[in-house]
Amino acid sequence: MTAAAAIGITGTLDDGDYADADAALAATDRLLVESYPGDTGTRQPIHTVYIPGDRYRAGIAGEWGAEALQAVEAAGGLDSLAEELTGGTADAGIIASRVAAKLRSEPIEDLRIDFEDGFGDRGDEAEDAAVVAAAEALADDVAAGTAPPFAGIRFKCFEAPTRRRGIRTLDLFLTTLAGRGELPEGLILTLPKVTTVDQVRTMVTLLGRLEERLGLAPRRLGFEVQVETPQLILAADGTAPVATLLHAGEGRITGLHYGTYDYSASLGVSAAYQSMEHPAADHAKAVMQVAVAGTGVRLSDGSTNVIPTGDAEQVRAAWRLHARLVRRSLERAYYQGWDLHPGHLPSRFIASYAFFRDGLDGVATRLRNYVQQNTDGFLDEPATARALAGFLVRGVQSGAVSADELRERVGIDEPSLVALAHPRRS
Repeated sequence: MTAAAAIGITGTLDDGDYADADAALAATDRLLVESYPGDTGTRQPIHTVYIPGDRYRAGIAGEWGAEALQAVEAAGGLDSLAEELTGGTADAGIIASRVAAKLRSEPIEDLRIDFEDGFGDRGDEAEDAAVVAAAEALADDVAAGTAPPFAGIRFKCFEAPTRRRGIRTLDLFLTTLAGRGELPEGLILTLPKVTTVDQVRTMVTLLGRLEERLGLAPRRLGFEVQVETPQLILAADGTAPVATLLHAGEGRITGLHYGTYDYSASLGVSAAYQSMEHPAADHAKAVMQVAVAGTGVRLSDGSTNVIPTGDAEQVRAAWRLHARLVRRSLERAYYQGWDLHPGHLPSRFIASYAFFRDGLDGVATRLRNYVQQNTDGFLDEPATARALAGFLVRGVQSGAVSADELRERVGIDEPSLVALAHPRRS
């Protein structure tokens, strides 16, 4: 007996009315489960490094880390740089220490072997050879334990002039890599310069055929979409294809990456003003952000082409610019970006670690109070608790926050934190 029935209140609607509501909303229930499952809570790399296909070799991540450390040491050391880029925060010493360890152990989180703009058109023979060599090198890198946790390729786009070349590069790379054994767990494929949903559907079809013919498990292969054309933000019929393509991807799309320079140029923005913080960039990324909400697809900002080279002041200015842009992206919930040069690594990690540590005390206190049902100071709702937990998940996964700090400040472990941050629909 229900509590209402116990006091003599039975209500007006009967079981048939409830059943009618279930039937009327069955399609909505299915849509939410299948198309908006939420984030999985797995690790998202904080950056993607692009290296031209013919320059990639096993162990190159370690080389980038060593080069980054050398550049910082030549400029006064990590302590000094962390102090400058964080504005002298109390955690600057912790940040410097953790960034130093990061540059020695995992300087590149996500590496993209580039056969698109970073490689260009060198003819089929040269590209075939470079693709096979890159796939072999990645297999060697993985076997040696020196590969980044996420790695893959960017091939040429599916517009008519480069379509066959792009598909052939994708095919040769995967065929060679699969011939060396199990595909790397963190394998990522990048489809650039997408203009229509049909290009995504074609990618889905090709990946299905490759899986079947290479003996891979169904849906083993996923891919990122690079948003580099205005047609993806606003189509001729007034729709937003960037939202439609996510669902046409049949669950294979893992990320949307904003392409700073192609997108800006296509709108006529002059070179001097092409930037991740141009108003046109903010508009495109806002549309992307709304499109992916609830889908589990991750976002990545683009890059700055200002690299820390030249005299001492030019190097410091480039680091300050990059750190500011990284911080700006993080504040807007873009937790990943592109890096193009070893010198970008110190400012990427310092800015990212500072972002998570700046908010650590307040977020941890509020989440601990929520978990312990302590209403002192804030009365947070479940949605806010998810946001607080999500912030800490990223802080822990990036290395900015340690597992010990999580337990001490919140009183839970990482799996419990992930479950709180990313409840899944069922």
